[in-house]
Amino acid sequence: MLALGTVSLITDVSSEMVTAVLPLYLVAGLGLSPLGFGLLDGLYNGVSALVRLTGGHLGDRLGRHKALAGIGYGLSALCKPLLLLAHTLPAIGAVLALDRTGKGLRTAPRDALISLSAAPAERGRAFGVHRAMDTAGALIGPILAFLILRGAADGYDAVFTVSACVAALGVLVLVLFVPGRRTAPAPAPGAEPVSLRASVGLLRLRDLRRISLCALLLGLCTVSDGFVFLLLQRATGIADRWFALLPLGTAAAFFLLALPLGRLADRIGRRRVFLGGHLALLLLYGLLLFGGQHPALPYAVLLLHGGFYAATDGVLMAAAAGTVPEEHRGAGLALVQTGQALARFAASLGFGAVWTVWGPRPALAVAAALLAVAAALCVRLRPGADA
Repeated sequence: MLALGTVSLITDVSSEMVTAVLPLYLVAGLGLSPLGFGLLDGLYNGVSALVRLTGGHLGDRLGRHKALAGIGYGLSALCKPLLLLAHTLPAIGAVLALDRTGKGLRTAPRDALISLSAAPAERGRAFGVHRAMDTAGALIGPILAFLILRGAADGYDAVFTVSACVAALGVLVLVLFVPGRRTAPAPAPGAEPVSLRASVGLLRLRDLRRISLCALLLGLCTVSDGFVFLLLQRATGIADRWFALLPLGTAAAFFLLALPLGRLADRIGRRRVFLGGHLALLLLYGLLLFGGQHPALPYAVLLLHGGFYAATDGVLMAAAAGTVPEEHRGAGLALVQTGQALARFAASLGFGAVWTVWGPRPALAVAAALLAVAAALCVRLRPGADA
């Protein structure tokens, strides 16, 4: 698990270098409208949903979760230098789609590896440790991007170049240090063989279906990171040169809270902590709507943003893992991730459209109202005790 966490740490340094500058590069550098950014941001987060089931299913079927994860990490690494050549909306969209294809292939096999290596009662802690290491990379990435932008004459190209080198290092660590043995257990007596039909049919499991529905409903109301940072910049007047450091605040809070909230989820219930994370997101929306230009606003927003991820990202996977048989673990986790990713894709498109037509504050008010309704509905969904 520590070796896999190291791979995620290095890879996140690479990906967050790009993520930190991408909204400003697209909106300020290339002149995209909020709707155009919403389309690309939704593509960035939503394309991976189309291949997550493939990654999860093949990992289960072949028993080669590491191999599938390695292919995904490799694809994402190849995309970083391609950003140097993409300067139009279609070209950038194609590169981001390929990058998210890599993420989609690797996410479910990686999380299956984590869940299969941890005892059921400690899955929240295991995912918390991994997410903390992953987020350590998210702390380093924006700092590197900030320093490169300040020191390089052609800042964006330099960021993309360094990001490509770091991503290649992450793939190398995966190949050399993460165990490559078969990870799929033999099917239990009487269990349905691993097949695509069986993978999709996992939604017949009541607890998995309820967790998936809850993740989907709440994902439809989740404003993407790029929009949160753009809204925060508008609310506070943060200069463009400091924009790349905003993800650093989110990552710092995520890093500090991931393990404690993972342990808390093991003790009091993963569903409670997951819903609590969305309450933090709702408070964040409220601060952006009504916080004015108070000097503490950026710190409060970024703390809540990181707390939201710490309470939801790994906790959701820990909850879902307890509802799926081991031989279908990758596919089961992919089903939950797919629903959530598709919902966030729709949320990015919808938020960007409402912003373009009516402005940022009405768009955020709509998102907050929908989130409150979705959270109330999810309170009524009660998965089993393991969740």
